[in-house]
Amino acid sequence: MDRQFSKFQQKAIKNFYDNRESISLQRLGELVTDLYLAEGKSRATKWKQIATALERSGVPKTEIDHLLKKDDVSLLAKKVTELSGK
Repeated sequence: MDRQFSKFQQKAIKNFYDNRESISLQRLGELVTDLYLAEGKSRATKWKQIATALERSGVPKTEIDHLLKKDDVSLLAKKVTELSGK
């Protein structure tokens, strides 16, 4: 089934894919803040979400595993800063 999108919808979809990288980096930043405040089971869930987001950003699996093993929010924050180029 082919879907027909309006001009507005086509533009919104194009803008999303054009800005996908910056959206991912913003989400990673939000997850760092959430992780800092999280405890217990919620913290484990946040780390899983972060691992997925890092994979999508092209971070090597070994580096993701290292960050997960260390469980250090400051290391993660440095990595996110590095990815954003600031």
